[in-house]
Amino acid sequence: MSRYPLPLPQQTGRRYLVTGANRGLGFFTAARLAAAGAHVVLGGRSSERLDAASAAILGARPAASVETLVIDTSSLTSVDAGADRLLAEGPLDGVVANAGMVHTPQERQVSVDGDELVLATNVLGHFTLLGRLLPHLATDARVVWLGSLSTMLSTFRVDDLQLERGYDSWRAYAQSKIAAQSVGFELDRRLRAASLPVASVVAHPGYSVSGRTPTVPGVNEPTRGTRFADSLQTPWAQGKHRGAEVPLHALTAADVEGGQFWGPKYLTHGIPALQRPTRVSSDPAIGARVWAFAEQATGRPFRVPTGAAS
Repeated sequence: MSRYPLPLPQQTGRRYLVTGANRGLGFFTAARLAAAGAHVVLGGRSSERLDAASAAILGARPAASVETLVIDTSSLTSVDAGADRLLAEGPLDGVVANAGMVHTPQERQVSVDGDELVLATNVLGHFTLLGRLLPHLATDARVVWLGSLSTMLSTFRVDDLQLERGYDSWRAYAQSKIAAQSVGFELDRRLRAASLPVASVVAHPGYSVSGRTPTVPGVNEPTRGTRFADSLQTPWAQGKHRGAEVPLHALTAADVEGGQFWGPKYLTHGIPALQRPTRVSSDPAIGARVWAFAEQATGRPFRVPTGAAS
C-alpha cells in the first residue's frame, strides 16, 4: 500500500495560486506545495480564515513562502480585484481552480451579478479569473480544474445552466461541476489549437470527507460526531489531505498532459490515477456551448491568442 503523503517534485522558484485555500482540499494542496518550496498564493473569501490557514502552514514550516488573497469567485468585481493584484506580481506556474460551493442552498439564489449562485461560484468566477490570468502564466504552466464524482451521477441541462426551469440543490452542484469540467477540457483544446505551452487538466478528489482528515486549528476541526459518522465510511472514503493528492499530481507530476482527467485509483479513494471523464463533460460540441454561455453570462470574452503565455 502506498504511503502518504506522496512525494512531490521540488517546487522551489515556482509560484502558484490555489483558490479556496483556507480549508479542505485547497488548504492541503497549498500546504503541500509550500512544503515543497513553492510560493503559494492562498485565495479565499474570508481574510480571517485565510490568516488561519497561513498561520497553520507557517506554524508547521516557518520558512514556507505564502501570501493571502481575498477573492470571492461568486463576484466578478472581487475576481477583477484579485486578478489586478496577481497581474502586478510575478508570473504563475500554475492555478488550482478549487474554490466552490459544496453545501448548496435549498432554494435557487443568485449572485451579486445576477447569475445562479452555485454556477457563479464554481464556474463563472474561475472562467473570468483564468481569462484574465492566461497571459500571465509561465511557460509550461498548468491549470487544474476541480471536478467531481457527481458528474457521473447527473444529467446535464446545457440549455438551462442557470437552472431557471427547475432548481434543486443536488442538480445545482452536479451541473456546476459538469460545466467546470467541460470548460477545463475546452480550455485545453483551445490552448493546443493556439500552440501555447500551457496545459489545462481536470482532477476529481474522490469521496474526501472532513471526519477522516487531520485536525488543523482554524482550518479543519470536525466534531466527535462528524469523526464517528465519517469513520463508518472508511471502506470507500478518505480524508481531504489524501484527496488533495490528485490535484497535486495533476499540477506537478511529469506524467500529466493537458486534457487529461485524474482521480483516485479506486474512484472514491486511493492514489492518483488517469481516468476517463463522462462523455458529456468531454464532448467538444458541449464544451464550445458552455464556453460561449460563460462568455455571455459574464460579459467577458475569453480569447486564447497565440503567444499569450509568458
